Amino acid sequence: QVHLMESGGGSVQAGGSLRLSCAASRDRYMHMGWFRQAPMNDREAVAAIHTGDGYTHYADTVKGRFTISRDNVQNTLYLQMNSLEPGDTAMYYCAVAYGGKWPPGVGDWSYWGQGTQVTVSS
Repeated sequence: QVHLMESGGGSVQAGGSLRLSCAASRDRYMHMGWFRQAPMNDREAVAAIHTGDGYTHYADTVKGRFTISRDNVQNTLYLQMNSLEPGDTAMYYCAVAYGGKWPPGVGDWSYWGQGTQVTVSS
């Protein structure tokens, strides 16, 4: 069974930074990614990484501010978030996929974590 545990969320003022982590149980994932969901909004893809080639993909709203990375030894996924804005406030989830196109579509993700809350105040 796959286990994903996010951590690192919190409250920060606009312009600040946070680093999210996602500890994943070991398995042959093709893609790992971060999503977010604000109240009354649909879940939004934030960033994804191809575990083999290291390709990364970002939503336009976070390009240049967020960086996704992976520690292959610890099997941990990270999301470094800089220049945070109130619009980044949401529950952040990590997810894994065993295949699918690049960048992965919504339906390609197999497992999700429980989420970690990020709140950015102005």
